Amino acid sequence: MPLFRGLTVTDFAGIELPFTEHRLRPWEILFHQKDQSRDVHFLLSGTLIALYWTADGREVIFTRFALGDHFGELAALDQGERSLAVVARSEATVLTIPGAAFRLLFDQVPALRWRIAQGLVARIRTLTARNLELTTYSVEQRVASYLFGLAVDRDQLRAGGVIAEAPTHAEIAATIGSNREMVSRVMSGLARRGAIRTARKRIELLDPKVLAAEF
Repeated sequence: MPLFRGLTVTDFAGIELPFTEHRLRPWEILFHQKDQSRDVHFLLSGTLIALYWTADGREVIFTRFALGDHFGELAALDQGERSLAVVARSEATVLTIPGAAFRLLFDQVPALRWRIAQGLVARIRTLTARNLELTTYSVEQRVASYLFGLAVDRDQLRAGGVIAEAPTHAEIAATIGSNREMVSRVMSGLARRGAIRTARKRIELLDPKVLAAEF
């Protein structure tokens, strides 16, 4: 888990750290938006997404967690309600620690506190960039930017790079503020221009330059 990488037993001396493991079924909800729980979770296996359900029932996807990622720290730190729901996209396993234990780590382990702060700053930057894209980019540009960023995150930004377990067109649409039909149209256009090749749960980058030129 990246949050604990490089830390030693000495860093946790005198700190009790209870934890539990939870197994989730596909589409099982770990917690709802506005939930009052305070636990912090770490993804050990499978796929989880964080999303928001609007009043009219639309899904807005904010992120898909990578293995080892932690989440839920906002409610643990400010004692507020959950701002998003977290849902399993596949069978998944999470490690859970109580919010009080997480706050104790935050208070007493400087290296961990610095990493948490860096993670929160990175999230603010990402949300700022996303807001700018939603207000200034066309759907075509948003799809291309999303795929480009996904390739960077998966270390696959090269000709022949493969994004395995790729999100569905509906998931991409819910992430970039569009609809599935428009995303499908844009993806087909990118394929015709030689930027990508798609298959079930798989996107292959044929020419990242063509993708980058879109935005």
